[in-house]
Amino acid sequence: METVKVGVGALSIEDVVNVARYDAPIEITDEALVTMGETRKRVEELASNPTPVYGISTGFGALAKRHIPAEMRATLQKSLVRSHAAGSGPEVEREVIRALNLLRISTLCTGRTGIRPEVAQCYAKLLNAGITPIVHEYGSLGCSGDLAPLAHSALVLLGEGRARTKDGTEITGAEACKAAGFEPIELKEKEGLALINGTDGMLGQLCLAIDDIRKLVTTADIATALSLEGLTGTDTVFAADLQELRPHPGQAVAAANVLALVKDSEILARAAEDFAQNQVQDAYSVRCSPQVAGGVRDTLSHAITVANNELAAAVDNPVVALDGRVTSNGNFHGAPLAYVLDFLAIVTADLASISERRTDRFLDPARNRGLHAFLADDPGVDSGHMIAQYTQAAIVSEMKRNAVPASVDSIPSSAMQEDHVSMGWSAARKLRRNVDGLTRVLAIEILTAARAIDMREGKPGVGTGAVVSLLRENVEGPGPDRFLAPDIENTVQLVQSGEIVTAARGAVDKLG
Repeated sequence: METVKVGVGALSIEDVVNVARYDAPIEITDEALVTMGETRKRVEELASNPTPVYGISTGFGALAKRHIPAEMRATLQKSLVRSHAAGSGPEVEREVIRALNLLRISTLCTGRTGIRPEVAQCYAKLLNAGITPIVHEYGSLGCSGDLAPLAHSALVLLGEGRARTKDGTEITGAEACKAAGFEPIELKEKEGLALINGTDGMLGQLCLAIDDIRKLVTTADIATALSLEGLTGTDTVFAADLQELRPHPGQAVAAANVLALVKDSEILARAAEDFAQNQVQDAYSVRCSPQVAGGVRDTLSHAITVANNELAAAVDNPVVALDGRVTSNGNFHGAPLAYVLDFLAIVTADLASISERRTDRFLDPARNRGLHAFLADDPGVDSGHMIAQYTQAAIVSEMKRNAVPASVDSIPSSAMQEDHVSMGWSAARKLRRNVDGLTRVLAIEILTAARAIDMREGKPGVGTGAVVSLLRENVEGPGPDRFLAPDIENTVQLVQSGEIVTAARGAVDKLG
């Protein structure tokens, strides 16, 4: 994996994903080291000044009015990290913490935090060694940044707290520092605050979700095309000129994808005359799929814009401005991220909802256009995919609950000094659950639609045929009832890995 350069400029979403998921190594640029060194001098000047400066020679939050004498400032920074490492609950996933740590390093490298270069270098060593601090589910309000998650990570740099090696072994913070090749850090003025005050957890999870949803929205088009064939619908509603009448860019991409996937479908060709005479229209879950999947795409485009803006940010408080002044600000507030995290939770829930509705149509002989009830081999003896749809329904119901926005909630904290918070971390956590749910719902639709296609006469389209062929390498075709959970899980793995999309792209000239 190519090394990711971390400097004064912005990382890309792909950089975050490569480091978080695929353990790409990082390297801090010389320019960043010089910039950090220069701004550190300004912090040291202010530290020696008798005038109190927030974050350098004062307490924090509601305790900011207390001036801290020089001999107690190292203790102040260490106490800050220790006290803020107050998370609780299950451990957060490794990839999320790696993303969080990379993004904190990135902000440090802007030089706007006033931290010593060697602190950022030690953080990079920890990341490159594959060592991941243990961080817990609860503790961040998404304002003053992700304080508790970042504090748990920072604690390991001090030789305290707990961490896991690349193979998952739990070790102490001191063991983590040794394994990464550095001595535990003794923090100086401003440094404890600089390590914990950022939106990195929210942003990291947003970047990872964007990477997933990009793939899943194309997977949704594949699932739609499979269902269109399995239900012997009509592809006429996906025509390009109809999409141009309502010029949302995502809608045009979704419709074009479906048309490309079902190209040369014998199943649809055989059914066309009967459809025109007897069916007239498909249900909304089929006919309106480009409008829904297109809306997801357009929402995702907005989320990408927000993520890129945040990747270019230096989030800390106080911050060392370009003119050298150290000043308080509100850039740590997670609202911009919280809004799009919530928005993505909404659209993933709706994309799963329409997928479940298409699956349900296959199971009802009154609506599946000539197939057995529940696609069962021998209805009554066999139940077919009856309970697979139950699983979808359970997941979709939970996803709808997760679509309730977190960003409209706020619980004041820090003795009312922090009286409005974003809850962006909570928005990110429920979005991760929705991404997983959408993966599973689409997998069940693909599994069900492929079974229906196998029950029809004629060959499927060029793209849908490639997907069914891939699926049959991993999952048996129609037959008497068998243990269904492994079939579902095998299909989930094909969706998660991107193999479904890869198979379709290999057969279709252009797939958006």
